[in-house]
Amino acid sequence: MSVHMVDVSGKPDSQREAVATGFIKLKKSTIELIRSGKIEKGNVLDVSSVSAILGVKKTPELLPLTHNIPISNVKVDFNIEEEGIRVYVTVKTTAKTGVEMEALMGATAALLNIWDMVKKYEKDEKGQYPETVITDVRVLSKVKTPLG
Repeated sequence: MSVHMVDVSGKPDSQREAVATGFIKLKKSTIELIRSGKIEKGNVLDVSSVSAILGVKKTPELLPLTHNIPISNVKVDFNIEEEGIRVYVTVKTTAKTGVEMEALMGATAALLNIWDMVKKYEKDEKGQYPETVITDVRVLSKVKTPLG
């Protein structure tokens, strides 16, 4: 079998939405630095929101068999929890195919950006990350609404 992109040319456009989530476990001290705005690299959640949006837009460049579809909207939300930060990325489009991969890419990009911005505070004395972990990346929901 050869590798190929799925042909969606015969499908009608529909309004589509997908929500993805993920979680990054952090030290309590790092969470407090984020809450108090004392991370050396800047505002973690603001930069991670931009990273999520860029991740959504760049999905077809990184996942070669996804379709390049018009993105209508990206919404990024964060919940700072006791053990870390949960991200939610909602992506909307009007297209022939869904936006699950875009939502997952956005959530993953946001989580990786959080890690990058706080890695200085997460390292142990040997330069390792014994407590930091990204988990629970998944699609929470997807909706397809026919046009007309």
